[in-house]
Amino acid sequence: MTDQPNTASLWQTIEKLLPKVSKPGRYIGGEYNCQVKNWTTIDFKAVLAFPDVYEIGLSHLGLRILYELINSHPDMLAERVYAPWPDFEGILRQENLPLFSLENKRSLDEFDMIGFSLQYELSYTNVITMLDLGKVPIYSKDRTSSHPIVIGGGPCTYNPEPLADFFDCFFIGEAEDTMIPICEAIRRWKHSGASRPELFRELAKINGVYIPSNFQVSYTEVGSVAGIDGLNGDHPVRAVVKDFGTAFTPEKWLVPYLDIVHDRVVYEIQRGCSKGCRFCQAGMIYRPVREKKPEVIMQALRRLVENTGYDELSLTSLSSADYSRIESLLGEACGCFNPLGVNISLPSLRIDSFSIDLAAKFQSTRKSSLTFAPEAGTDRLRRVINKGVTEADLFNASEAAFKAGWQKLKLYFMIGLPTETEEDLAGIVQLVEAVYRIGKRIHPKASALRITASISTFVPKAHTPFQWQAQISVAETMQKQNYLKEHLRGRHLELNWHDPHMSRLEGVFARGDRRLGKIIYQAWQKGAKFDGWSDQLNYQLWMDTLAENNMDPDFYTRARFFEEILPWSHIHSGINREFLKQEYDKAIAGILTADCRKSACSDCGVCGSLAVNKQIVGEQHV
Repeated sequence: MTDQPNTASLWQTIEKLLPKVSKPGRYIGGEYNCQVKNWTTIDFKAVLAFPDVYEIGLSHLGLRILYELINSHPDMLAERVYAPWPDFEGILRQENLPLFSLENKRSLDEFDMIGFSLQYELSYTNVITMLDLGKVPIYSKDRTSSHPIVIGGGPCTYNPEPLADFFDCFFIGEAEDTMIPICEAIRRWKHSGASRPELFRELAKINGVYIPSNFQVSYTEVGSVAGIDGLNGDHPVRAVVKDFGTAFTPEKWLVPYLDIVHDRVVYEIQRGCSKGCRFCQAGMIYRPVREKKPEVIMQALRRLVENTGYDELSLTSLSSADYSRIESLLGEACGCFNPLGVNISLPSLRIDSFSIDLAAKFQSTRKSSLTFAPEAGTDRLRRVINKGVTEADLFNASEAAFKAGWQKLKLYFMIGLPTETEEDLAGIVQLVEAVYRIGKRIHPKASALRITASISTFVPKAHTPFQWQAQISVAETMQKQNYLKEHLRGRHLELNWHDPHMSRLEGVFARGDRRLGKIIYQAWQKGAKFDGWSDQLNYQLWMDTLAENNMDPDFYTRARFFEEILPWSHIHSGINREFLKQEYDKAIAGILTADCRKSACSDCGVCGSLAVNKQIVGEQHV
């Protein structure tokens, strides 16, 4: 290990170089509530890595949870590292300096474990950049017992195969109950003198841990997966927090020196969603719905306000307005915190859950904008995707919002959904214009009245009913985008859209296999980085790399056969494959599946397969 004087010298060198980069605050650490433990006395050291810039990474709740969770253990420390922007990466390479943690300024290769949060497929090259800059061998096979254990978590691990060669293991599921046992296993191994394969055998016994080197993949002549053979006969099963009501949550909350994407306190009031939107991976993989009691939430919010000084609290979940006691909770929270100048916000609102009463309780002095997600332009297509809301629901919710004081609404839509027609595109235009007319009727003289339509391209994801569905091409995407650009015009109407090339790459890796690992590595060698940033993406570089390896991106965005072995078939999310197939068939038939909290169990399999006990919350089963 590097001794402390050399580490101090490293930081002195870095400090002199930081004025040369665009945002030095990304690399200094020292935020209010950060935890800097004594490096020499702690036995187990983890660095939590987010493969994007500081402003995005620090906004992520999952990394904050693990940071405080590991640091709560007296014999463990957790530090943080984020992807360096190209200007700082260039300086590190020019000066031959390592990428370092923000707390103790230690190179990544000095840690026992590096935990990557994998939230987005287009951050994969940043993972390689961070390993390389941190002096850690990029390929798992090249690491020895002296190197950190590299583990990945997050939604991308539900199909981690494109990254299989770079990671020692993946953690699939919710980590609050399982992260400390993983760290303990690595700590014991570090002192045992055992081999890395012996450690992997121990880790594989922990629920949710997936060791890719324990599986061999074969392919057919046409390139599809022929077989996935587990060397020990076990297949990874998603880990789930069974008692979410008492699950670990951060209390101190890091307060940054510079603006970040979500610069507020975020508190998770419930986890999971029972609506069953067929396009939504999160709604499938975070089942079942579990809530925290209002008194637990209020107690935590008081501590967070006291410990941070923030003036905004965000009550978050996949659908915050579906929390069974949302109106009473909002009333109590606003009554408690608004007099202190603290605003309460709900980041995710379902159209059918938003009411005039809820809008009246959801008051603040700062009404910037409110977001609804109709997803599709017609009731027919919303039935296909199991978005059980109508245009009447949207109009009623919009009217409630306008009457409550909002003058800016954002409407989220997707293009490229299964069975979509031009009529569905025309429906988007009609909905946006109709919502504007409602706002104009309520605020006839408001110059700030504005409706924004945000358009993304549908990307099929693993473990959803649409995992077998084809993704539309770049040309089709641009054609649909141009239709909307042509028809959605007006000074008070705005249109935002997602880069079609980024959507295609996301689709390739979202349903890709292990053979894409060499593509990621070669593209990285050619300079690919921050591919999720439109001004950094070099799409042609990726297409050239695929062509040089005789690989067709359309192979990965194509429709899949139901009997086909999918690259992620060996990973069990808790959802039955039969349920996903039934939901696909119902989608094509335009048949809705009811919310299982309000109707009969839909038999998705999650409660039984993950041994989750149903809890009674208020009047509802959760």
